[in-house]
Order: sequence, then C-alpha cells, then structure tokens
Amino acid sequence: MLLLGIDTSGKTASAALFDSDKELFLAQSTVYTQKTHSQVIMPMVKDVMAQAGKELSDLGGIAAANGPGSYTGLRIGVAAVKALSFGLGVKCCGVSTLLGLACNNLAYKGHICAIMKARGELVYTCTYKSDGYCVEQVTEEQIISQDELAEFLALNVKEAMLCGDGAADFYNTYASPAFIIAPPQGRLQSAAGVCLAGISKKLSEPGQLEVSYLQKVKAEKDLDNKKL
Repeated sequence: MLLLGIDTSGKTASAALFDSDKELFLAQSTVYTQKTHSQVIMPMVKDVMAQAGKELSDLGGIAAANGPGSYTGLRIGVAAVKALSFGLGVKCCGVSTLLGLACNNLAYKGHICAIMKARGELVYTCTYKSDGYCVEQVTEEQIISQDELAEFLALNVKEAMLCGDGAADFYNTYASPAFIIAPPQGRLQSAAGVCLAGISKKLSEPGQLEVSYLQKVKAEKDLDNKKL
C-alpha cells in the first residue's frame, strides 16, 4: 500500500510517501519554515508525489500527525488530509505526534522519550520502548512539568533517548549519563515517522479524523474562566 504521511504539528512542514509492501520511502520532503503551513503543505505533497512518479489516485491511505502540537498547524494538516481523503475516496488515520517522533528513532533499542515544548516549563511527553523495529508505548501521553518528567525518568528508566523540540533544553537542564539525545535528523517531527506509525493504524473515514491537543485550546480556557 502507498501511504502518504503529513506532519504540520510544529515548525517543520513535512510530507512523505511510503510503500508499506516494500518497506521503502519513495519520496519525502521536510522544511523548517516560518511560513504558514497552509502555504507549503499542499505544494509539498504534490512535489513528493511527482518525485515518486505517482498520482494521488494511487494512494491506499493517508496519515496525519494529529497532536499534540501547534493548534494552527495541526488544524491545517488535519484539514488537508480530510480534504484529500474525501476527494480521493481514500481512508485516513491520525497519528500521535509523540509516537511519530519515537518512530523517527525506532532503530534505537531501548526507551525513547518524546518531549515537545508546551507552555512555560510544561512539556508534552510520552515514553516508548523500541526493539529496533517497532515501538511500544509504556506511559500515557501527558502534559507535565520538566521536573516531573525528570523525576519519572530517574525513578523508572535506566537510560533513554530523548527526541522532540523540547529534547535539547531538557537534556541540557538535566544532564545525566542516563540520557542521550537523538541526532538532528531524528529530533524534530517528520512525515516519515508519521508513515511508520501509520502503517499499524486502522484506516477510517475522514469524518472520524480529529485533532488531539492534550490541553484545552484558548477558546475553551476563556469559556472556563468566564464560568468561574
């Protein structure tokens, strides 16, 4: 099956085309951009398909990073995937951004802790265990303080690879021989990780694809504050 992956959850915009039968990436593109993801993601998708010599009609499924991450970025990516899915009559799935990050580094054997910046000292995080070929989730996805994460890792994980846009800050703050940091090519979100995570997901109708923020959006917070 040809699976198109899209990630717009952070500063990077990324698209990748994966042949799950051959276990081969036919094309992929990632850019660290200051532009709005809506300006770059669809041209990037068209370019990836063209580079692979494939048509959108060849797709067997589409996977999108559906959170956590940038509110605006996530909405853009999920909307793009839903539009493509509806238009092509192809099913799709949402993939945790944290799981995608872990899959970027699945060649590492051991614990992988994905860390993404949230707000202030808070981070989105989840810990996985990799056997070098697939990853298994060992904690819940959560938004916690860096201190809480450091305490958890110290008490429960002997050694861990750190990845995500919050990994470098965490690594520098809590210097420990138990932590190693993912190389630059595996540290930030990418559609390649989304594809690798997406191949084990059940594809569904586009109407079922939703964003998972892990925290309330501003409108919800404002509404809650008015109720107090």
